Amino acid sequence: MRIWLFFAAIIICGGLCGAACAQQTPGDSKPDTQQSAPSSAENPEADGSKPSNPNAKVIFSRSDEDDAAAKPETPAAGVKVTVQVTDKERSAVTFTAYDLDVHLAPREHSLAVRAHLDVRNDGDQPLPVVPLQISSSLHWEGVSLDGKRLPMEVTKINSDVDHTGQLSEAAVELPTPLAPQATLRLDTVYSGPIELGARRLLALGTPDDLAEHSDWDRISETFTGVRGFGDTVWYPVSSVPVLLGDQAKIFAEIGAQKLRQADATVAMRVSVEFYGVAPNLAVLDGRIVSIEKPSAMPTEEYPGVVACSLPATRLGFTVPTLFIASRTYQEGGSARVYVREENAANAQGVIEAAATAKPLVEQWLGSKPKQPLIVVDLPEAGDFPYEQGSVLFIGLDPDTPEKLVEPVGHALTHAYFVSPREWLNEGVAVFVGTLWTEHIHDRTLALEKLEAARGALTFAEPVTPGEGTGQDLLHASDSIYYRTKAAYVLWMLRDMVGDKQLAFALQAYDPASDNSPDYFEHLVERASGKNLKWFFEDWVYRDRGLPDLSISAVNSTHAAHESQYLVAVDISNDGFAGAEVSVTIRSHDSTVTERVRLDGKSKTVHRMTVNGAPVEVIVNDGTVPEVQATLHKRTLGE
Repeated sequence: MRIWLFFAAIIICGGLCGAACAQQTPGDSKPDTQQSAPSSAENPEADGSKPSNPNAKVIFSRSDEDDAAAKPETPAAGVKVTVQVTDKERSAVTFTAYDLDVHLAPREHSLAVRAHLDVRNDGDQPLPVVPLQISSSLHWEGVSLDGKRLPMEVTKINSDVDHTGQLSEAAVELPTPLAPQATLRLDTVYSGPIELGARRLLALGTPDDLAEHSDWDRISETFTGVRGFGDTVWYPVSSVPVLLGDQAKIFAEIGAQKLRQADATVAMRVSVEFYGVAPNLAVLDGRIVSIEKPSAMPTEEYPGVVACSLPATRLGFTVPTLFIASRTYQEGGSARVYVREENAANAQGVIEAAATAKPLVEQWLGSKPKQPLIVVDLPEAGDFPYEQGSVLFIGLDPDTPEKLVEPVGHALTHAYFVSPREWLNEGVAVFVGTLWTEHIHDRTLALEKLEAARGALTFAEPVTPGEGTGQDLLHASDSIYYRTKAAYVLWMLRDMVGDKQLAFALQAYDPASDNSPDYFEHLVERASGKNLKWFFEDWVYRDRGLPDLSISAVNSTHAAHESQYLVAVDISNDGFAGAEVSVTIRSHDSTVTERVRLDGKSKTVHRMTVNGAPVEVIVNDGTVPEVQATLHKRTLGE
């Protein structure tokens, strides 16, 4: 998928520019911008008067008391910042509920938001200050607690979790420090433009076309798409500043934010101005919601207004997103496609790709999808794909269906298999993707696809369990675990229990019943009749690193039958994780494969019989990820 090219470009550019990025400090190197709070002339509601536009909708109101308490967004030059926010304080803030009133003005490329935030202190010390961050293109207008405006100091900090490369951070001073595990509700108001821009990527030297097709977030009359933390921070967050090029810290911070807010609820009410044709597609948090009939029709002077809403919904391992557009609807087979009118002919390729992937998906996941597959056409054909659940946003071009099968098949898998556990939710989709490679090519190429990511997994895994930064799959926030390692786990289970048995467990999986960590383990054990506790302990419930296998010695002798040989293979596992691996012996006459279990830090001698003199011994065929290699060969003399 082209999205992986984007990540590769970031990593490459990051390696070249990491030293320069590491020298930046918050607020130093990137230009600072200021936006003054709207005056009563710009915002008639502020002084209590009614708007002159009969079609206008009052989104927020402010009092004179609010204006009197307002502070400048950025300290003037030479003024000392009096409130210092630490990364520990930023990491302590967890949002448990978002209630967002959003008004979009696409012609001005802007939004205005009133956000009610339930905030919990997950730190071990009381919080006298709550740090709140939004995109640097947006302007804080005020933060209140129990109807009273709170003092705050706003500064710009460098962080590439937003496409501008900066965040506007409000250090909100509380009347009483927030105790550990205590929660409060803050009312916030902010506004400003979100325009197409790729400043953070261009600063790394990313080619213009690659950068623009990657950072396509915007508010415009033809398309509004804001993807949230990691792309455009259009809702309040509290995060540790990170920069592209500083190893993989930005991806770790994105994953950590998703994990921290997974149990939060998000509710949205969105009103949208329009002058021509009203938008007909709204996707909020990965869910298509209906757009109400216009509450006001456009005139020569004033816009029309449409609205949509999302009730309070658990966020899960994702970020709040908002998409508004006008699209032509096409449906065929398993796909519902929302395409630009001028691009309607390219929808057929998506429909055919979904039909091509469907048999394999249903073979493993059953015949009944949990939710529909939705494909939304992005503004430009080259725009990189983005996925949220079973909704795929992709720039459609005249690609053949064969080229679309991989991204469409991945999204189709999410339509058939849903899990609250990200290692299963995303791991199954990656696993099915490798099965597709096996289906159209062979097993070797499918395993090579996994092998391409094993180096990054090896780098992330701790050498000694408990002494590194490894992550068990139940709580993984890094994609190298919940995608790559999870796919390896499913491949190993496949080889241990068989295709039919693993498919039976996947088809029996019920996300509503997954209330205990060992739920999926029991499904696989029930389907296979095998005790797999040892495997899940080493690979799912704990992070014991990776195995480190080797062939210590091979000895062969004539067996009782004249043409047979008894081969003894000495195998060592110097890693801490146990594994069941394949052992293959080849002769000129035959090939024999058996499976052997090696616990962590163990050795074994495995004996096998083969017809003809053995010429080669192979331990592991690539399905078990290891510290150094996933294929061990020993050639024997004839």
